Amino acid sequence: MRSGLHLLAAGLAVASGLGMAAVAAGTPEPPVYRPSASDLMTAGIQPRHIKLWLAGKNRNWDFAEYERHNIGGAFARLAAAIPVDNGTAFTDLIAAFVTPQLAALETAIKAKDDAAFTQAYAELTAGCNGCHQTTGHGTVVIKVPDGAPYPDQDFSAPVR
Repeated sequence: MRSGLHLLAAGLAVASGLGMAAVAAGTPEPPVYRPSASDLMTAGIQPRHIKLWLAGKNRNWDFAEYERHNIGGAFARLAAAIPVDNGTAFTDLIAAFVTPQLAALETAIKAKDDAAFTQAYAELTAGCNGCHQTTGHGTVVIKVPDGAPYPDQDFSAPVR
């Protein structure tokens, strides 16, 4: 194990030195990848939106709360990564279109209330679409999932 760490350290040192040599030689460094809001929505928000629905509809309240919490965190990271988009602060959009809906979902999940969950989820989904309309992305329409795109995950509540 120790020799593996030495090899890793040596490899990092060589790679670092090569990068410095390239800069010194005038070779431009590759551009830094900066994800767009769309990238972050598709990779971080949309999957959690789907999983939240599937967990709630399967009455897996622990997992529904896990995904509700995660989607809130994903929105916070989006706002940190891209504070302003097209002149509007993401924190303002989140406060208007997401925060109240996530609070309603939290209440429904804690109460294990199917009807309240369905209503709160519909309001979250409407919030997504309202935000898209407000930001000029009305062509992106989110809906309640009508299938399970995660065939390798069981969304039913575990038997305890």
